Amino acid sequence: MSETTQPQSTEAELIAVRREKLGKLRDLGVDPFGTAFETTHTPAELRENFAEGLQVKVAGRITGLRDMGRSCFFHVADVLGAIQGFIALKTLTDELRAVYDCLDRGDWLGIEGETFMTRTGEPTVKVEKFTILSKSLRPMPDKWHGVADREIKYRKRHLDLMSNEESAAVFVTRSRMVAEIRSFFHERGYLEVETPMLQSVAGGAAARPFETYHNALGMPLTMRIAPELFLKRLLVGGFTKLFELNRNFRNEGISRRHNPEFTMLEAYQAFADFEIMAELVESLTCHLAEKFCGGLKIDHKDEDGNVTRTIDLTRPWKRASYHDLIKGVAGDDFFDITPEQRRAKCDELGVQISDGMEDYEVIQQVFEKKVEEHTFDPCFVTRVASELVPLAKVSPGGKTVEVYELIINGQEISPGYSELNDPDVQRDRLEHQAGGEEEQKVDYDFIETLEHGMPPAGGIGIGIDRLIMMLTGAPTIRDVVLFPLLKKKD
Repeated sequence: MSETTQPQSTEAELIAVRREKLGKLRDLGVDPFGTAFETTHTPAELRENFAEGLQVKVAGRITGLRDMGRSCFFHVADVLGAIQGFIALKTLTDELRAVYDCLDRGDWLGIEGETFMTRTGEPTVKVEKFTILSKSLRPMPDKWHGVADREIKYRKRHLDLMSNEESAAVFVTRSRMVAEIRSFFHERGYLEVETPMLQSVAGGAAARPFETYHNALGMPLTMRIAPELFLKRLLVGGFTKLFELNRNFRNEGISRRHNPEFTMLEAYQAFADFEIMAELVESLTCHLAEKFCGGLKIDHKDEDGNVTRTIDLTRPWKRASYHDLIKGVAGDDFFDITPEQRRAKCDELGVQISDGMEDYEVIQQVFEKKVEEHTFDPCFVTRVASELVPLAKVSPGGKTVEVYELIINGQEISPGYSELNDPDVQRDRLEHQAGGEEEQKVDYDFIETLEHGMPPAGGIGIGIDRLIMMLTGAPTIRDVVLFPLLKKKD
């Protein structure tokens, strides 16, 4: 059970050796790609609930081995964990020994035997029988260094998962967090729904959609940028607590915080407002941190593993107005000077703006670059400019909307609104946002739906990828998305 070639062997030579073993297995009458194998435990379950003297059947990939001549210790593992196996080679028949000699790291193996504890205290299975489940024809990544090249890590996630326990643990945690998020909402009486990902009008956010075409219907469609307008149709239809946890698609930039395909949760509660929804998202985030992260303080590391900051989620979370936060970085007179003077102020602050930006967009750029990117502990930003959020209810006075934007770790994690339910105001807002392209960009069917009466409601969006980035301390979104979009290699 080893690579029989020398350490300096090329990958092609290692593959040739494994293919030779593949042929030997077939000559021995052994199917190198196995069949069903009934197990009593996963490797992780057996290790967690270990007891000596159990008869067990376990399956996993061979991830490490020590061939000591007369005996062999090895590990079988899956993404959840590993258990050690022990084979006394002298007990094998000649035929089984020939099969054993065809095994390598990376092969999938089923083992049967009795559990015992080694002298060093390692839970182990004394193997009485083994079954080849799949012969690996390519070598695993280096045992000690795993996948060091980050490009390979993201392009070939299977290699990363089989060789990097920390990376595998992040994705196991992600899966369990998503299940817990669903449970959190179900326990509070929310119903989970699914709405279209193919839409005739991309609504619910200001973003560039991916465009496609349905041949049978002869009509252009877009991949959704948000599910909001369909979820609000369900409020009109009589759902009073609902959520959707699914994918959105935006044809925009890629960075360590952005992936064009991303997971979003949106939830709506009739008869609520943005304050009620802020309490909900605060409770959810702290619940996840305490359940999966060991507490409310989360260490964040750079790509070399060095701790760069610790995020403190201790409640209650800070609340501050959009205008006050900007004044804190741009000066108390920032909103009293002219738009031209604000543009000049951006030069002083080192904030890049373009000639085509409207004044509210210039202000938002200052917020993003000087406030948001430097806010690490949780902060609910409130009283946001009405131009920025056309789907939220206007605050008394008319210049701001009843909204929070939750900033953690220098990025928006969750927006929350008191939802606009006046169809006439909603039509005006969406037409203004469309900028003269109403027929292409305004969902008039949604406006008609609102005319049937939508109850007052609070709504939230939570970027699941960003939330998990924050909770796991991952330095980039690519570390929490199993298959991030990457530029095709030439």
